[in-house]
Amino acid sequence: MSLSLLEEMNQKASDSGVALAVHMDITWRCNERCVHCYLDHDGKGEMTTDEIKGVLRQLADCGTFFLSISGGEPLLRRDCFEILEYARALRFNVKLKTNAVMIGPKEAERIKKLGIAQVQISLYSHRPEVHDAITKLPGSLRRTINGIKLLKENGVKVSVTNVLMKFNNRDTKAVKQLAQELGVNYVVDPTITPMLSGDRSVVNLGINGKELEEFFRSQDLLEDMAEACLPVSEAVDDDHLDGYSCSAGHTLAYINPFGDVYPCVQFPMPCGSVRRQSFRDIWYESSAFTTLRDIHIRDLHTCSTCSHTTYCSRCPGLAYIQGDMRGPSYQDCEKSYARTGVPSAAMLRNGGQLPVATSAGLVQISRLQ
Repeated sequence: MSLSLLEEMNQKASDSGVALAVHMDITWRCNERCVHCYLDHDGKGEMTTDEIKGVLRQLADCGTFFLSISGGEPLLRRDCFEILEYARALRFNVKLKTNAVMIGPKEAERIKKLGIAQVQISLYSHRPEVHDAITKLPGSLRRTINGIKLLKENGVKVSVTNVLMKFNNRDTKAVKQLAQELGVNYVVDPTITPMLSGDRSVVNLGINGKELEEFFRSQDLLEDMAEACLPVSEAVDDDHLDGYSCSAGHTLAYINPFGDVYPCVQFPMPCGSVRRQSFRDIWYESSAFTTLRDIHIRDLHTCSTCSHTTYCSRCPGLAYIQGDMRGPSYQDCEKSYARTGVPSAAMLRNGGQLPVATSAGLVQISRLQ
């Protein structure tokens, strides 16, 4: 089977050890307070404009091509467009993640002129009383939809993400319909990320196992049911076992607003700080990155023997937060079980039940100093 251009780029980047994609949060401050958010919204000590520009130059020098600018709400920074303009001048393919609340006619026009590849926006419900309750910002749905319309009027590619929770699970079909009416791409996500502090309480906001099973069997939400519900396989070839379960730390890196570097925004293993050393030195010489890259699928003490291994969405970052990045991600075990009805290896070792992460096994994450 031939590889797509993106897959080919990613393979070449992996073979060459290039950080092809970088996600950079330029602020954790936000005008919304989403109930499931994993950030603490503290803006004290953020990198300055010059510091961020310096990091962007380093990324360009290292061969990074895909750049996601996010937050918090990035437009809360007065220099947001200055940063975006500088990134585009360095020829990055830039995606902007925003809630669109602050996007008016001028902002939409400027985003178009800058050639931003895509704007990604969260949309939780078609009903204001549900969406606004999740964001805790009255009027946010109206303002977000208005921002989306302005972007579309300017010909900007927009994608909306619908994170599934107990509060909005029954609204997914209507949100997808709204996205179609707006002419934007629709992505549905059933995963709630634990807070970077290690607090997993927000995970309880997610949908339960029965609802997750219904999700994976919804033709209205998952157009390619055959791909979504691939069968499990007892036979796993050596090529797969020699590979990695995720691009985090291999072709992907995350930089927070304070200059700390991690494999991914969902993988808060400290790897260094661009305020103390260059991104190049961190990427190629960090002991944390080296350790991560030495872990192949065959080295995963439970997942390597699991019948779901070939098709599992295992997140090493979620496993790391649980206390063992060589172990399973229990949220992904839950998704695999809901998808197939076949218990994962982690479940079988737990008497057929889904393991539950306890506070004793969690990694407590603190900001690098």
